[in-house]
Amino acid sequence: MSTGELLSIEPQELQFPFESKKQISCAMQLTNKTNNHVAFKVKTTNPKKYCVRPNTGVVLPHSTCDVTVTMQAQKEAPPDLQCKDKFLLQSAVASPGATTKDITPELFNKESGNQVEECKLKVSYVAPAQPPSPVREGSEEGSSPRASVSENGNVNAIDSTAVLRAHVESNEKPSETRALVAKLTEEKNFAVQQSNKLQQELELLRRQGNKSRGGVPFLYVVLISLLGILLGYLMK
Repeated sequence: MSTGELLSIEPQELQFPFESKKQISCAMQLTNKTNNHVAFKVKTTNPKKYCVRPNTGVVLPHSTCDVTVTMQAQKEAPPDLQCKDKFLLQSAVASPGATTKDITPELFNKESGNQVEECKLKVSYVAPAQPPSPVREGSEEGSSPRASVSENGNVNAIDSTAVLRAHVESNEKPSETRALVAKLTEEKNFAVQQSNKLQQELELLRRQGNKSRGGVPFLYVVLISLLGILLGYLMK
């Protein structure tokens, strides 16, 4: 904050969150610390680029005045967001009861013996604030992948691509993602091999049962039990 004898100015540097093809405004507050009426005038090195409202005015004793500086829409950002534009705020003691209409160029002329203060303000561009990343709903962190069994007894492993996508979106490390995919692939291959083996043995038992037309063979019962145990393990 400027600590001049007439006006305090906040901020000392005008910052604009730069976005191409968009008007951007910056607020500035002037505070009169004296018992006098203080007139002010705002100048800039690039008047076609900025609009200042109000650019002149009178601040009453121990009062404040808000000034808005608007930068016109720019086609593209300058290199490294560097800006050489500057502003100059002049202040001078005005007569009691003075208004904006009473402000003349001679009031800010030091050679006329007037008490005039000047404050230079820098301009800087900053990158606009980024919105927070949306969180995907329905994801369950820490949950282990499961396999499902269809009505015909075939084992269907979870889609490894979907699991990989979910963990990448949760910012998991690539090494951990590759380890998870390898584990899923290994479990899938094992489940498919066991399912195919059991299917072949069940089909053989069905044929033998049809030929004997008798009771259920003991080996058939054992294999059915093993299939149930395997599926129970996969569903954990």
